[in-house]
Amino acid sequence: MDFAATVGPAVEALSEECADLARVRVVADWVQYRGNFRDPVSVRPFLSGSTVDIDPALDPVPHAPTTRDDDLELALDVRRCAALEADELRHLARTAVRGADHVAIEDWGLTSSSCIWKFNALYWQALDLWEQATGRTYEQALPGGESDARNRTGARALITELFAAWDRLAERNALPAELYVIELGVGNGSQAKVFLDEFAAADRELGHEYYRRLHYLMCDYSAYVLELARKTVAEHDQHVSSFVLDATSPHTALGFLKYKVFLVYISNVYDNLPTDEVAQLGGRTYVVQSRACLARKAVDELAASTLTTPERVPALLTKLLRLGPSLLPEAAPDHFPDVEAAVMFWQRAWSALRLEERYVPVAGLDLYPLTPEISGEPLRPLLESGADLRMHVSNGAVASFVDTLKLLHPFGTLVCHDLFVTDLNAYRTRFAGPGKYDGSVVNWVNGTLLAHLGRRRGFEVTYAPFAHRERTNVVTLTAHVRE
Repeated sequence: MDFAATVGPAVEALSEECADLARVRVVADWVQYRGNFRDPVSVRPFLSGSTVDIDPALDPVPHAPTTRDDDLELALDVRRCAALEADELRHLARTAVRGADHVAIEDWGLTSSSCIWKFNALYWQALDLWEQATGRTYEQALPGGESDARNRTGARALITELFAAWDRLAERNALPAELYVIELGVGNGSQAKVFLDEFAAADRELGHEYYRRLHYLMCDYSAYVLELARKTVAEHDQHVSSFVLDATSPHTALGFLKYKVFLVYISNVYDNLPTDEVAQLGGRTYVVQSRACLARKAVDELAASTLTTPERVPALLTKLLRLGPSLLPEAAPDHFPDVEAAVMFWQRAWSALRLEERYVPVAGLDLYPLTPEISGEPLRPLLESGADLRMHVSNGAVASFVDTLKLLHPFGTLVCHDLFVTDLNAYRTRFAGPGKYDGSVVNWVNGTLLAHLGRRRGFEVTYAPFAHRERTNVVTLTAHVRE
């Protein structure tokens, strides 16, 4: 691409709008996700803490005053901008700096509190309706059409390691009578079936009788997904239990297994959990606030499709997120004659949904709640590790990871396949989300932060490329008690 031809017209438009280019920060990203929350050109202001109306329910972070309330960040998706003519780029930049022609559907707040996560939850709660409308399963929406986790070679490698650990304990008469394995985020149960099939086969070959003592716990946020998974593993039913739980706090439902679990298996879950973003820019620390919005043209189209006025669209979206598409026709029959119409409204709104963003200074990282139990202080060495940096905090993944470690037996292992940023410099050179996978949200996970927090708790955390498929972005995290 011609970088000057792509970025130049947008910068020229800012100059024409009397922006002081000496105080404009230009960020060019290649947004690889076809579905995402960004316009091709957007502007993010740096606000003074004293000018921000803070709602503690949405943003509990104390903010510091700064004089940089007139600074701007010009953000471009060069993938899409490269296909635009110079005049169109100038028009988009002018529109952005004057205030994008958007209709906000929520107030400003931390991104982890945004309604995009309500849409994400709705996708998993009403997955059957979404799949019926699209004619494909959620796995088919993934790159390659299936999860990287469903791999017999990988499952056999895990089982071999499990058996080796259990053999060592059995030699000392220290092996418990019940052997627990947990899978968080079971999908349609294909991975569980692969694991259980391979486990039973290996046990028959070696004659350990470990299968007889095995308890495999399938855990997921979606009751619908769990029901599909139960059918998939029906032949192993005597060894399988299922739990509906919040992945950010597995210990709440599984606390009875504290220090008893030998393997926790997770695949493509952490990248689907709520996250904030923080930044260290020009020696100052900021939290990224956001608010979900729709382009006015999209609002007009949604209004026309539901026989209502544009002003009523945000209220209908709120009702959709509260009731779901199954009950929406009963609550608003004048706008939705049937469930199919409600699902169509949901999918159109999701496709058009955007996030506006702004930077607000943080008074102190120790006052920022990384999770309800962990302050933001562990972020400091990461943010201050070099040049300017904006990164995900991965709040949901951090909460899930730390809470799950409490369940591990001293010989236990946590294995997670996901999209991890394992080198902070990658945040400076690639777009790490949020993107859209079908009806859900995806963000790359701050693997450096997870490793830092794991080591603080006495665990060795390592990363390696996913070993059982070529050309994949998935990375394997392994955590176990440090020897």
